[in-house]
Amino acid sequence: MTTKRLLLGMLTPSSNTVLEPVTSAMLAGLDEASAHFGRFPVTEIALSDRALAQFDDTPILRAAELLAHGKMDVICWNGTSSGWLGFEADRDLCRRIEAATGIPACTSVLALNEIFERTGVKNYALVTPYTDDVQSRILDNYARAGYACVAERHLGKRDNFSFSEVDADTLRGMVREVAAARPDAISIFCTNLRGAPLVEELERELGIPIYDTIATAVWKSLRLAGGDVRRVRNWGTLFREVA
Repeated sequence: MTTKRLLLGMLTPSSNTVLEPVTSAMLAGLDEASAHFGRFPVTEIALSDRALAQFDDTPILRAAELLAHGKMDVICWNGTSSGWLGFEADRDLCRRIEAATGIPACTSVLALNEIFERTGVKNYALVTPYTDDVQSRILDNYARAGYACVAERHLGKRDNFSFSEVDADTLRGMVREVAAARPDAISIFCTNLRGAPLVEELERELGIPIYDTIATAVWKSLRLAGGDVRRVRNWGTLFREVA
Protein backbone atom coordinates (compact mmCIF):
# COMPACT_ATOMS: atom_id res chain seq x y z
CA MET A 1 0.00 0.00 0.00
CA THR A 2 1.33 3.44 -0.93
CA THR A 3 1.52 5.89 1.98
CA LYS A 4 -0.10 9.24 1.30
CA ARG A 5 2.46 11.99 0.97
CA LEU A 6 2.26 14.89 3.40
CA LEU A 7 3.26 18.10 1.61
CA LEU A 8 3.93 20.96 4.02
CA GLY A 9 4.17 24.42 2.52
CA MET A 10 6.23 26.95 4.48
CA LEU A 11 6.20 30.70 3.86
CA THR A 12 9.69 31.92 4.60
CA PRO A 13 11.31 35.36 5.13
CA SER A 14 13.72 35.95 2.25
CA SER A 15 16.75 36.53 4.51
CA ASN A 16 16.11 33.47 6.69
CA THR A 17 18.73 30.69 6.41
CA VAL A 18 17.77 28.58 9.44
CA LEU A 19 14.17 27.42 9.19
CA GLU A 20 14.56 25.51 5.92
CA PRO A 21 17.36 23.14 7.02
CA VAL A 22 15.94 22.80 10.53
CA THR A 23 12.43 22.03 9.28
CA SER A 24 13.77 19.44 6.87
CA ALA A 25 15.87 17.87 9.64
CA MET A 26 12.80 17.59 11.88
CA LEU A 27 10.94 15.73 9.14
CA ALA A 28 13.86 13.46 8.22
CA GLY A 29 12.36 10.46 10.03
CA LEU A 30 9.02 10.71 8.23
CA ASP A 31 9.51 9.30 4.75
CA GLU A 32 6.08 10.46 3.64
CA ALA A 33 6.48 14.09 4.77
CA SER A 34 8.34 16.88 3.02
CA ALA A 35 8.57 20.64 3.44
CA HIS A 36 8.42 23.07 0.52
CA PHE A 37 9.34 26.72 0.86
CA GLY A 38 8.13 29.98 -0.65
CA ARG A 39 9.99 33.20 0.10
CA PHE A 40 8.90 36.83 0.24
CA PRO A 41 10.99 39.91 1.10
CA VAL A 42 11.91 40.37 4.78
CA THR A 43 15.29 41.80 5.75
CA GLU A 44 14.70 43.89 8.87
CA ILE A 45 12.67 43.42 12.06
CA ALA A 46 11.68 46.78 13.45
CA LEU A 47 8.62 48.95 14.11
CA SER A 48 9.34 51.51 11.38
CA ASP A 49 6.76 51.91 8.62
CA ARG A 50 9.21 50.46 6.09
CA ALA A 51 9.89 47.36 8.20
CA LEU A 52 6.22 46.78 9.01
CA ALA A 53 5.30 47.09 5.33
CA GLN A 54 7.30 43.92 4.63
CA PHE A 55 4.39 41.97 6.11
CA ASP A 56 1.79 43.37 3.72
CA ASP A 57 -0.39 40.50 2.52
CA THR A 58 0.24 40.93 -1.20
CA PRO A 59 3.71 39.31 -1.54
CA ILE A 60 2.84 36.73 1.11
CA LEU A 61 -0.29 35.66 -0.75
CA ARG A 62 1.64 35.50 -4.03
CA ALA A 63 4.16 33.15 -2.38
CA ALA A 64 1.27 31.08 -0.99
CA GLU A 65 -0.34 30.81 -4.40
CA LEU A 66 2.92 29.53 -5.90
CA LEU A 67 3.16 26.90 -3.16
CA ALA A 68 -0.40 25.90 -3.96
CA HIS A 69 0.75 24.85 -7.44
CA GLY A 70 2.48 21.95 -5.66
CA LYS A 71 -0.81 20.80 -4.10
CA MET A 72 0.29 21.36 -0.51
CA ASP A 73 -1.73 19.78 2.28
CA VAL A 74 -1.14 22.85 4.44
CA ILE A 75 0.48 26.28 4.10
CA CYS A 76 2.19 27.71 7.18
CA TRP A 77 3.55 31.21 7.79
CA ASN A 78 6.80 30.12 9.44
CA GLY A 79 7.52 33.45 11.09
CA THR A 80 6.77 35.42 14.24
CA SER A 81 5.55 38.81 12.96
CA SER A 82 2.19 38.64 14.74
CA GLY A 83 4.15 38.74 17.98
CA TRP A 84 4.54 42.47 17.41
CA LEU A 85 1.78 43.08 14.84
CA GLY A 86 -0.90 41.44 16.99
CA PHE A 87 -2.29 37.91 16.78
CA GLU A 88 -5.25 38.99 14.67
CA ALA A 89 -2.78 39.69 11.84
CA ASP A 90 -2.03 35.96 11.66
CA ARG A 91 -5.66 34.94 11.96
CA ASP A 92 -6.51 37.27 9.08
CA LEU A 93 -3.57 36.00 7.02
CA CYS A 94 -4.73 32.41 7.47
CA ARG A 95 -8.21 33.35 6.29
CA ARG A 96 -6.77 35.07 3.21
CA ILE A 97 -4.46 32.17 2.36
CA GLU A 98 -7.32 29.69 2.67
CA ALA A 99 -9.59 31.86 0.53
CA ALA A 100 -6.92 32.29 -2.16
CA THR A 101 -5.72 28.68 -2.29
CA GLY A 102 -8.36 26.44 -0.73
CA ILE A 103 -5.60 24.96 1.47
CA PRO A 104 -5.65 24.94 5.30
CA ALA A 105 -3.30 27.54 6.78
CA CYS A 106 -1.51 28.03 10.08
CA THR A 107 1.33 30.07 11.60
CA SER A 108 4.18 29.59 14.04
CA VAL A 109 2.74 32.05 16.55
CA LEU A 110 -0.86 30.83 16.49
CA ALA A 111 0.52 27.32 16.96
CA LEU A 112 2.55 28.48 19.97
CA ASN A 113 -0.54 30.09 21.46
CA GLU A 114 -2.52 26.88 20.93
CA ILE A 115 0.24 24.92 22.67
CA PHE A 116 0.20 27.34 25.60
CA GLU A 117 -3.56 26.81 25.89
CA ARG A 118 -3.39 23.03 25.56
CA THR A 119 -0.66 22.72 28.19
CA GLY A 120 -2.13 25.20 30.67
CA VAL A 121 0.71 27.72 30.50
CA LYS A 122 0.00 30.78 32.65
CA ASN A 123 3.45 32.30 32.82
CA TYR A 124 6.26 31.96 30.34
CA ALA A 125 9.77 33.15 29.54
CA LEU A 126 10.81 34.63 26.22
CA VAL A 127 14.10 34.46 24.30
CA THR A 128 14.45 36.50 21.08
CA PRO A 129 17.07 38.35 19.03
CA TYR A 130 14.92 41.49 18.75
CA THR A 131 15.25 45.16 19.70
CA ASP A 132 13.85 46.64 22.91
CA ASP A 133 10.73 48.09 21.27
CA VAL A 134 9.88 44.93 19.32
CA GLN A 135 10.36 42.84 22.46
CA SER A 136 8.12 45.19 24.43
CA ARG A 137 5.39 44.91 21.80
CA ILE A 138 5.52 41.10 21.96
CA LEU A 139 5.28 41.16 25.76
CA ASP A 140 2.30 43.53 25.57
CA ASN A 141 0.43 41.32 23.13
CA TYR A 142 0.94 38.24 25.27
CA ALA A 143 -0.07 40.14 28.41
CA ARG A 144 -3.32 41.16 26.72
CA ALA A 145 -3.90 37.51 25.87
CA GLY A 146 -3.54 36.61 29.55
CA TYR A 147 0.05 35.32 29.67
CA ALA A 148 2.54 36.71 32.18
CA CYS A 149 6.19 36.90 31.15
CA VAL A 150 8.31 36.14 34.20
CA ALA A 151 11.69 36.48 32.46
CA GLU A 152 12.96 37.59 29.06
CA ARG A 153 16.21 38.04 27.19
CA HIS A 154 16.76 39.67 23.81
CA LEU A 155 19.81 40.65 21.78
CA GLY A 156 18.86 44.06 20.38
CA LYS A 157 19.31 43.00 16.74
CA ARG A 158 17.22 44.15 13.77
CA ASP A 159 18.96 42.73 10.69
CA ASN A 160 17.11 39.48 10.03
CA PHE A 161 20.12 37.70 8.53
CA SER A 162 22.16 38.41 11.67
CA PHE A 163 19.77 36.32 13.76
CA SER A 164 20.99 33.20 11.97
CA GLU A 165 24.57 33.86 13.12
CA VAL A 166 23.79 33.81 16.85
CA ASP A 167 25.84 30.92 18.21
CA ALA A 168 24.56 27.97 20.21
CA ASP A 169 26.34 28.95 23.43
CA THR A 170 24.69 32.38 23.40
CA LEU A 171 21.28 30.77 23.03
CA ARG A 172 22.00 28.22 25.74
CA GLY A 173 22.99 31.03 28.08
CA MET A 174 19.84 33.03 27.39
CA VAL A 175 17.60 30.02 27.96
CA ARG A 176 19.38 29.12 31.19
CA GLU A 177 19.03 32.68 32.46
CA VAL A 178 15.27 32.84 31.92
CA ALA A 179 14.83 29.32 33.29
CA ALA A 180 15.93 30.59 36.71
CA ALA A 181 12.48 32.22 37.04
CA ARG A 182 10.89 28.72 36.74
CA PRO A 183 8.27 29.59 34.11
CA ASP A 184 5.66 27.10 32.96
CA ALA A 185 7.35 27.17 29.55
CA ILE A 186 10.08 28.96 27.61
CA SER A 187 9.67 30.15 24.03
CA ILE A 188 12.58 30.67 21.65
CA PHE A 189 10.66 33.13 19.54
CA CYS A 190 12.20 33.63 16.09
CA THR A 191 12.38 31.29 13.11
CA ASN A 192 15.88 32.44 12.15
CA LEU A 193 17.53 31.41 15.44
CA ARG A 194 19.23 28.02 15.77
CA GLY A 195 17.30 27.23 18.94
CA ALA A 196 15.35 24.14 17.91
CA PRO A 197 18.39 21.82 17.76
CA LEU A 198 19.15 22.73 21.39
CA VAL A 199 15.70 22.04 22.81
CA GLU A 200 16.10 18.36 23.62
CA GLU A 201 19.30 18.86 25.64
CA LEU A 202 18.07 22.01 27.41
CA GLU A 203 14.75 20.44 28.39
CA ARG A 204 16.62 17.53 29.96
CA GLU A 205 18.90 19.91 31.81
CA LEU A 206 16.29 22.41 32.99
CA GLY A 207 13.09 20.36 33.32
CA ILE A 208 11.02 23.06 31.60
CA PRO A 209 9.18 22.72 28.26
CA ILE A 210 10.82 24.80 25.54
CA TYR A 211 8.76 25.76 22.50
CA ASP A 212 10.80 26.96 19.54
CA THR A 213 8.76 28.67 16.84
CA ILE A 214 10.18 26.56 14.01
CA ALA A 215 9.07 23.51 15.97
CA THR A 216 5.60 24.94 16.59
CA ALA A 217 5.21 25.49 12.83
CA VAL A 218 6.12 21.87 12.09
CA TRP A 219 3.89 20.57 14.92
CA LYS A 220 0.80 22.40 13.67
CA SER A 221 1.49 21.78 9.98
CA LEU A 222 1.81 18.05 10.53
CA ARG A 223 -1.40 17.97 12.55
CA LEU A 224 -3.35 19.80 9.85
CA ALA A 225 -1.90 17.51 7.17
CA GLY A 226 -2.97 14.41 9.10
CA GLY A 227 0.51 13.34 10.24
CA ASP A 228 1.56 11.88 13.58
CA VAL A 229 3.65 14.46 15.45
CA ARG A 230 4.92 11.75 17.83
CA ARG A 231 7.05 10.43 14.99
CA VAL A 232 9.19 13.60 15.13
CA ARG A 233 11.78 12.32 17.59
CA ASN A 234 14.58 14.04 19.52
CA TRP A 235 13.24 17.54 18.94
CA GLY A 236 11.67 18.12 22.36
CA THR A 237 8.70 17.25 24.51
CA LEU A 238 6.35 19.21 22.23
CA PHE A 239 6.23 16.31 19.79
CA ARG A 240 5.97 13.63 22.49
CA GLU A 241 3.55 15.21 24.92
CA VAL A 242 1.35 17.70 23.05
CA ALA A 243 -0.12 15.22 20.61
